[in-house]
Amino acid sequence: MKNILIGVSGGIAAYKSANIISMLKKKGYNVKVIMTKNATNIISPLTLETLSRNRVYVDMWDEKPHYEVEHISLSDWADLVLIAPATYNIVGKIANGIADDMLTTVISATEKPTFFALAMNVKMYENPILKENIEKLKKYGYKFIEADEGLLACNYVAKGRLKDEKEIVDEIERFFLYSEIENYSNLLSGKKVLVSSGRTREDIDPVRYVTNNSSGKMGYSLAQAAVDLGADVTLVSGPTELKEPSSLKKFIRVNSAEQMYQEINREFKDTDIFISCAAVADYKPKEYHNEKIKKAEGNLIIEFVRNKDILFEMGQIKEKQFLVGFAAETNDIKENALKKLRKKNLDMIVANSAFNMSSNENAIEIIKKDETSQEFSQKSKQELAYEILKVVANEINNKNKNNK
Repeated sequence: MKNILIGVSGGIAAYKSANIISMLKKKGYNVKVIMTKNATNIISPLTLETLSRNRVYVDMWDEKPHYEVEHISLSDWADLVLIAPATYNIVGKIANGIADDMLTTVISATEKPTFFALAMNVKMYENPILKENIEKLKKYGYKFIEADEGLLACNYVAKGRLKDEKEIVDEIERFFLYSEIENYSNLLSGKKVLVSSGRTREDIDPVRYVTNNSSGKMGYSLAQAAVDLGADVTLVSGPTELKEPSSLKKFIRVNSAEQMYQEINREFKDTDIFISCAAVADYKPKEYHNEKIKKAEGNLIIEFVRNKDILFEMGQIKEKQFLVGFAAETNDIKENALKKLRKKNLDMIVANSAFNMSSNENAIEIIKKDETSQEFSQKSKQELAYEILKVVANEINNKNKNNK
């Protein structure tokens, strides 16, 4: 399992580092911790030693025996460095080459991927000096986990709160997945990716509607994966319980199939890759009742009419766009997927079982335009998202070579 070095600096959110360490240990990661002296005023080293099951490093000159140059050995040991919380002070020090304690010295000596999980008062967060320092560090390959909005220790409700601990851990785990992809940061660089996700909702009256079981997890995973691989991503989402992926160019919420069609049609012209992952209702009630339908004697009959087939419509007007569809089927999965591939003028389709719609995992078969295919066994939807996008990027590269 991977080795993660956690740096804890002296922000009030330092106490949350305990939860991050605990989560990482439960997932099997090896964890070591460096604290600044200011951080020890907020949470004790003993707490983090107990959770990490390793000695916590604070002072470069402590009296414990030294058998190695620790700021070098720690940077060599780590596969990844995470500073959480990353304060205004620690960002400023690293950006300006200051290495005056154990943490800053290790960061200055490491060549491993380094993440700063930002947390501070909103006025500090919006300070242009911080923004300059962040941009400077990004040029050198340092990565940043943006802060959330919320109630801050100073009693402001604003941006500056440390991102939820689970989301920080998820981001680190995603990095370990996509960093194994060759040339990952440029795989989709410069590409504009449009993703549809979630279910749609067709209203019957003010309190009733027709929908389906789609969780949106696959589409959200694809949107996040496309961001991670360098694309500008727009996500058009029907109702879900999921949190918006990070660093999207645009996030558009819709309810009905008609609303989704309008938004996708608006964005489609300026798109390089369209991934249609939404579970769009094929039908909608012919008539919407402005008042709640009252219970009456006998049966209730509702007439349904066809919705637009969004992916089919885009297939008719596509020019340069690379179109990816999904076929979630309960039977004859590959046969039905092939029919959609041909009928909708797609470049690729992902076939899978409809029974996995709400699951965190899936098994898929990717079928290309020439009807050759690749199968992927049961994996998390996030892992599959990277696999799908690798195939997309490869197909686009081959298409470009053939067109030269």
